[in-house]
Amino acid sequence: MRTLVYSSQTYDRESFLGAQVAADIELHFQPARLTLDTVALAEQYEVVCAFINDDLSAPVLEQLAAGGTKLIALRSAGFNHVDLAVAQRLGLSVVRVPAYSPHAVAEHAVALILSLNRHLHRAYNRTRDGDFSLHGLTGFDLVGKTVGVVGTGQIGATFARIMAGFGCQLLAYDPYPNPVVEALGARYLPLDELLAEAQIISLHCPLNEHTRHLINPDSLARMQYGAMLINTGRGALVNTPALIDALKSGQLGYLGLDVYEEEAQLFFEDRSDLPLQDDVLARLLTFPNVVITAHQAFLTKEALGAIAQTTLDNITGWAAGSPQNLVQ
Repeated sequence: MRTLVYSSQTYDRESFLGAQVAADIELHFQPARLTLDTVALAEQYEVVCAFINDDLSAPVLEQLAAGGTKLIALRSAGFNHVDLAVAQRLGLSVVRVPAYSPHAVAEHAVALILSLNRHLHRAYNRTRDGDFSLHGLTGFDLVGKTVGVVGTGQIGATFARIMAGFGCQLLAYDPYPNPVVEALGARYLPLDELLAEAQIISLHCPLNEHTRHLINPDSLARMQYGAMLINTGRGALVNTPALIDALKSGQLGYLGLDVYEEEAQLFFEDRSDLPLQDDVLARLLTFPNVVITAHQAFLTKEALGAIAQTTLDNITGWAAGSPQNLVQ
């Protein structure tokens, strides 16, 4: 099966080639994103492997199907970027990687918390410049703090376990409570109550019609003054422009993002020689109490290996008539 891997970076190639590849899978790597301009590259490829910022809208899917593609193999858990109704109409199967390493994303969320709390990003830059003063670097003990976990699937539960280890009090919000999280002593609350009680809020829920812009001007106003917000889930969980006013007023005291609503045209590329055209992102980067990473929470050796192997297994299972991890 000829398989074209879009948006492939060096680490993707290494992880796929290091996995167990079935003899009938012929891998080809394409660094370009899948868009309407690049979809022609997939002609005569039975399988297209796509990542989170690839375009799988109706026009792209129609051209894929016309070119002979039968399977969309997502190397991600999320599938909000796929027009599933059109894929079904065209007879395109869609498979995903429902779980890889929940530890990778959960631990990155904790890293953002620690960096923001102890001002590690500012301290690092200071000491490199020979400034060894400590003013403005005061943090707080995590023990005893109230942490709200929004979304308690595998990643959220792993994050909750880590924060429980710090001695934090846990609050949780999810339509489907997780017994593992309850066993940690977490209290499940309606979202508004969680936002009002938590000092640190971390988003780990999927993006859908119910969660899009879950964090917005109204929800930001319900948070405690000076609260910390962490998002390692999906960029569109947050109404990003609303964060600027909340940061300026001090209502939001700390912000850690690994995802960004308009990241598709920015992330995973070196744009350091170009002026930043995104005014919202540029403004966020001016705040000293903001840390933004470029969607790297998944980027561990263990997670990459699991993503590659599950993706290849998904392709093999589909070809054998025993599909697994179907989105539809």
